[in-house]
Amino acid sequence: MERFFDEELAGLKHTLMRMAGLTEDMISDAMRMLVERDASLRDELNRHEGEVNQMQRDVDEICLKLIALHQPTASDLRFILGAIKTNSELERLADLAINISHKALRLAEQLPLTTFTVLPEMAALAAGMVKDSIHAYVTRSVDEARAVILRDARLNELKAQATDKLLAMMRADAATLDRAVNVLLVTRNMERIGDHTKNIAENAIFVAEGRDVRHRSDLN
Repeated sequence: MERFFDEELAGLKHTLMRMAGLTEDMISDAMRMLVERDASLRDELNRHEGEVNQMQRDVDEICLKLIALHQPTASDLRFILGAIKTNSELERLADLAINISHKALRLAEQLPLTTFTVLPEMAALAAGMVKDSIHAYVTRSVDEARAVILRDARLNELKAQATDKLLAMMRADAATLDRAVNVLLVTRNMERIGDHTKNIAENAIFVAEGRDVRHRSDLN
């Protein structure tokens, strides 16, 4: 019975890693659609969203089975409960990637705005945070989780920079209003991606140490 539990727990970790990999790819592809004005990735994004949604159902089922059929130790129980939360965060990340792709499709039909180098930087940072946060969760690495939480501040800073530029552009030329608003919504989605990865990192610390670090200004 213990061997079965260990195998199921390993399967849970594997599924979470696969979900994270798919959401990371979705974020990168959505930003490619935006920056390169390439609509050809839309079908692949939609397919990946369906896969993530199915994995979300699978993870919830695995977690409920592990709790119902076994009596997990405190550490394993924290991991399973945290997996349910992390599972939800990953599904929301996939939704945000789809939101970005919708904005990219609209913008591809219009004249391009001035290129914002901040957008690819935000995309690379956010995708890396997804990867590192789930790795921190699965390996119960507190140091890696803390590093993800700290990087969220940089993502917020980049979003603020982009907002200032876009508002200035709208004030200077009313004809850019619709396009600038759509780009602004993309940066807001990127900021939310950072928030969700931060939540996953906080889950990792809870699993590893049993401490709730949400809403805390320190990470000690």
